[in-house]
Amino acid sequence: MLSPKFLRVVVLPAALLLLAGLALGCYYETNDDVTITLLLRGVAAAAPVTDLHLYFHGLAPLLAGLYTHFPALPWYGLLLYGLLYAATVLAFAVLDRLLRGQVTAGALVGALVLFFGLAWLEHGLWFNYVRVPVLLAGVGLLYAAQRAERLPALLLGLLAVGLAWLIRPSAALLGLLAAVPGALWLARRRGAVVIAAVTLLLGVAQLTLSLTRTPAEATYRRLDVLKSNLNDYHLYQIHPQSRLDSLGVRAVAHWALGDSTLVNEALFRRATRFEAGTFGREQVPAKLLTLVSQLVRDYFPLLLLQLGLGLEILRNPRRYEGRGRFWLVQAGFLLLILGLGSGLKLPPRIGLPLLNLWTLSNLSYVLRVPRRPVRLAPLSTAALLLVVLLYGYKTIHRGQVLKQEQQQNVRQLAAWLGPPPRVLVGAGLETLFKSWSPFAEPAFAPHSVLSLTGWQTLDPSQPALRQYLTGTRDQPAALRRLAARPAVRWLLAPAVVPWVNSYLAATRQPGQPALVLSAARPVGAGETEQPRQYQVRVETMK
Repeated sequence: MLSPKFLRVVVLPAALLLLAGLALGCYYETNDDVTITLLLRGVAAAAPVTDLHLYFHGLAPLLAGLYTHFPALPWYGLLLYGLLYAATVLAFAVLDRLLRGQVTAGALVGALVLFFGLAWLEHGLWFNYVRVPVLLAGVGLLYAAQRAERLPALLLGLLAVGLAWLIRPSAALLGLLAAVPGALWLARRRGAVVIAAVTLLLGVAQLTLSLTRTPAEATYRRLDVLKSNLNDYHLYQIHPQSRLDSLGVRAVAHWALGDSTLVNEALFRRATRFEAGTFGREQVPAKLLTLVSQLVRDYFPLLLLQLGLGLEILRNPRRYEGRGRFWLVQAGFLLLILGLGSGLKLPPRIGLPLLNLWTLSNLSYVLRVPRRPVRLAPLSTAALLLVVLLYGYKTIHRGQVLKQEQQQNVRQLAAWLGPPPRVLVGAGLETLFKSWSPFAEPAFAPHSVLSLTGWQTLDPSQPALRQYLTGTRDQPAALRRLAARPAVRWLLAPAVVPWVNSYLAATRQPGQPALVLSAARPVGAGETEQPRQYQVRVETMK
């Protein structure tokens, strides 16, 4: 017979994730996950990509192999949701031990269900792969620290941290940083030993990665940071020095990163620079306003819980030792969140995992003090019910919006794509991948999608794809060869087309005819974002 603890910690998370998925659905937060899947499947590459360079270290060859031998199954979604389930189990295990003895058995189950509904459900509903390493690393450290005297728990925690690092090292480090206070409160003197073991593991992993990195991979990594600083974080001011620089800056703005002769580190050195005063005036206030609005609108249950825990400590100061360190930790979390939100950005895929780990750390501090079983007063019960209703309404509405967006994108891609062509040249195609289901991947022919825009155009696999499709790695020459083939389909976002035409004109060699893209049908107002079919017109220059 299964023990009550097993049911709470192992079975309950599976049931909650399954019920939430069936009731609300599962949707991708961004287009990144579908793009990664297309690389792993060999749809947007000459062969299944077994090295993504920046993430999925060691896991990319596993996924690529599974897609090669069993292409009908959504392996990417299955793996990452499996790891999300593992992170949920570890989080429930930490909470279960903290709450046992402090509340009744029924209240313990209710508390776990409430935690899932108010603080965790979004991870499965609005999924992105970055959520997994932040959560898995953080709760893995907390789990190991809470059971620091047990070697199996330490090994399980190290396994969780290691898997998180393989998925995305920077995200795993962020999760560990957020979990360190909770780990020290849970393990006390043994916390330093657990943290040292984790640090040693990641140090060896990072050293191995650095020593095996090729010059091409190092360049890819630097360019990835530079384009994110410009496009994602808006850190740079633009100061092009020539017409070619202007074309390159426009390329980066459209995420058209595939031509290394146009978009390279030298371009960023010449045409961009960080101006602290301008950034502080033009970007920081707007970013802070967006951050505060997002936190209050989307995560008010967790903010109210943090406030309640703080009030509990203020009301009963003698019960809690080390209060000064607790308040320093709160200041540290606030600075971390404000720093990320104002200096870079704090999207939901990072924001909620950070809030989860902040909450678990604070609960680790407050609940380590023994107390009699807690009973909610009528006013507290009414307030909790109101929070549940408000957040429940908001979550249901979000699920409806995401479902509508998914259906619209699926229909639109099917309408524009028709029977999957042997070769598709796309620009802005990734906008149709947002809100896609992790368990229903888009159908393309193998080695058929050549993207002109998107972060994947920077991936080292793309020159090999151009070589496979056209016989040349050179992007302008490859596009000209594809333009000569009537069977090639061009599916482009109208907003990108002026840049593509400028690029084709700028890279035309003497004696070559001019290539001009024109829409298969007139583009109406407000239709500049969604991709549509274009034709390549050849104009002989006199």
